[in-house]
Amino acid sequence: MRTATLELTVLPPDGPLDDLAEIAAFVNNPAAAELIDPHGRRFVLPEEVFQVLAVVVSAMANGQAVTIAPHNQTLTTQEAADLLGVSRPTLVRLLDNGKMPYHQPGRHRRILLRDLLAYAEQRRHERHAGLDELVAVSEEAGLYEATAKPRPTR
Repeated sequence: MRTATLELTVLPPDGPLDDLAEIAAFVNNPAAAELIDPHGRRFVLPEEVFQVLAVVVSAMANGQAVTIAPHNQTLTTQEAADLLGVSRPTLVRLLDNGKMPYHQPGRHRRILLRDLLAYAEQRRHERHAGLDELVAVSEEAGLYEATAKPRPTR
């Protein structure tokens, strides 16, 4: 069964999550991990696979659904907008302004998941740089010292 090219969403179990919490605690302590198949054969998990497993188990232990999709997965504009947390018209403007690559095999635009993730990471870095700059300007202006001793407002 090849599921590496399919998108898969798994919901956490309906019942108690105690077993998942125990597994989550186990996978959060990195060590050599192995899978054992029904015939008793052992397979050592590469660290990258173990990290994915840890994230999946942790999310499910917290009652969150998990979606796994390959980076070459194509998304509709609505799916891409939902993942970015923006409206579809906002995403379309981003595409029209060349902020993110896309292809248009017919009438509808398609965005590669890897391009969407790269854009989201770029935006995250830009936001952090902007916040760092704001802190630096505030420190230079002495704004932290000015509010260190609150004045009465009445």
